[in-house]
Amino acid sequence: MMQTKTKKVFAVMALLAIAFTNLSGVASASQIGTGSVVGDAGFDAAINWDDSFPGTASGQVTDILIKARVNPTLDMSISTGTIDLGILAPTVASNGSLFLEIGTNAVSGVSITARSQSGGLTNTSDSNIQINTLTPAADPVASESYTWASTINGTDDSSFGTYTAVNTGANGLDAAKEITENATEYNVYTTDKPEATSGVDDVEFVVSATSQAETPAGDYEDYVTFTVTGNF
Repeated sequence: MMQTKTKKVFAVMALLAIAFTNLSGVASASQIGTGSVVGDAGFDAAINWDDSFPGTASGQVTDILIKARVNPTLDMSISTGTIDLGILAPTVASNGSLFLEIGTNAVSGVSITARSQSGGLTNTSDSNIQINTLTPAADPVASESYTWASTINGTDDSSFGTYTAVNTGANGLDAAKEITENATEYNVYTTDKPEATSGVDDVEFVVSATSQAETPAGDYEDYVTFTVTGNF
């Protein structure tokens, strides 16, 4: 029995010796330098040697930042500065249009709105006379019309597969809207992704006017303000 106990004691001592040797190996690693960032001690880290020949030394400096910026771009090209509806014939709609092309890297796309500056197709000699559905005392002619609409190109310029473009909403020009005031911003075109300028016109802005037999003679004009907003 004594012999068995003696063997057990020697076995335990051998295990302890191995463990001590392993611990000694870890403890014997020496710091031989420091990894650092000039002027910022928060990055300092030990570089340790394993105290062996041949041997190795290593350390880590973490969280070094790499950064860059891409500046925003946004361009809007309008095909013409004038939409000429020509000579209006009573009860016959006269139509005209222009095209808009957008190029942008706005991550959430853009919106284009259009606003009338005079609230109707206005007589250049008397601003109280307008072609639209209003019938004020100064211009009581009924059944005139002045509308805007927009048509989005079915082919887009975006490389993003989920790209969408709409002209809907309360003031959307997906259907013709009668222009009777100068405060509303009408939705010509709204997108949700970047798009290139590739020569494919993105949207057509369409104008229509109809006069009546009693519509006062004269020249009529309206000026449009197009506003483009990028959502970066």
